[in-house]
Amino acid sequence: MSGEFPRAGFWRRFASLVYDTLAIIAFAMLTVVLYLFAVQGLITLDVISLNGAEDVSALIQESLLLSSVRSALLVTVALVFFGYFWTKSGQTIGMRAWRLKVQTNEGCLISWPQSIVRSLSALLGLGNLVVLIDFKNKKALQDYISKTEVVTLTKEENKRIYRELD
Repeated sequence: MSGEFPRAGFWRRFASLVYDTLAIIAFAMLTVVLYLFAVQGLITLDVISLNGAEDVSALIQESLLLSSVRSALLVTVALVFFGYFWTKSGQTIGMRAWRLKVQTNEGCLISWPQSIVRSLSALLGLGNLVVLIDFKNKKALQDYISKTEVVTLTKEENKRIYRELD
């Protein structure tokens, strides 16, 4: 455990996740719009056809391949969102607002492989429920699996990290 900052509790993590979910929804909406345009472009170029579907959206919904590609894109958006912020500063948008930072157990920034493992093992945020019963360590399921921790920063340290990003 990092001796410098205390580990974050459940409610701070939850509030941070709400903020980040809103940001991810915005990126997901943009991704879906771009994907719809791409599929429409393929239809226009006669690469694929509507095959009796009412519109592009219905075609994607009816096609296992197209809906799987859309799902893969949305998962990728979430993984890239968290991975980018966690590996660059240890803080997502929501974490910055709630003065949280994810780091290795040794206090360093996490790696891309750790961020992917952490994201996937979070189980859409449900992994944070472990914090409610892990009174001593205040670690979530994803913390244990990815060998990371989430700490609560002081206002000064939070500002310092933000200034270093410039």
